[in-house]
Amino acid sequence: MAMGGGSHLQGHRAPRLFGRERPVHAALGGREAADIILWRRPKVSASILGAATAAWGLFEVAEYHFLTLACYAAMITMLTFFIWTNASAFLNLPVPRIPETILSERTAKQVILALHRRLTWFVHRLYAIACGEDIKKFIMTVVSLYIASVVATCFSSLTLLYLVVFFTMTVPALYERYEHEVEHLVATGARDVRTHLAKVDSGVLRKIPRGKGATTAAHGTTANNVHGWHRSHVN
Repeated sequence: MAMGGGSHLQGHRAPRLFGRERPVHAALGGREAADIILWRRPKVSASILGAATAAWGLFEVAEYHFLTLACYAAMITMLTFFIWTNASAFLNLPVPRIPETILSERTAKQVILALHRRLTWFVHRLYAIACGEDIKKFIMTVVSLYIASVVATCFSSLTLLYLVVFFTMTVPALYERYEHEVEHLVATGARDVRTHLAKVDSGVLRKIPRGKGATTAAHGTTANNVHGWHRSHVN
């Protein structure tokens, strides 16, 4: 009985957003990036969000300049290494070393190739849409780019970039956690919108005066119905 009730609820569950059939993790690629976005690796996700928040606070709120902050960071780092190196002989501390991953040629190539793949995919996608293979998708892309340009005028580039990072690191994780509740609310809202549009169509749009041809056709239909009713009662 419990299994039957579960299947009944599953058969009537709200449709997933955007017609999605796969889980959120698989829809995001199912790789390391999806793990970070969905907080499967909480330390890395928290570090990215914290670093983005700190950078936005320093450059946008405190209004530090990038070159000034970079110089301060370099001076503090050099001073720390200087004190540490000279004190290591007296305090029996190991000499600080630069991590190999920072200067690794392999890591640099992986980062550059990943950025190149993303950029190439984006350019080819825009080219395919611009060629007009799907006119609906072309119109939606142009409208989306226009809306993005309007939104960009309301924020600075750094604030806009921070908002993208913030929503990327929060919205998918919250949606995955409250997926059923969100889909139920969206389905309810879509049903209410369709009901409201049906009421507008029946109460307003159908009362709009029609053209002469439509009016004549309507009168002709009404007259035929009246004559038919009269003949049936006479007979």
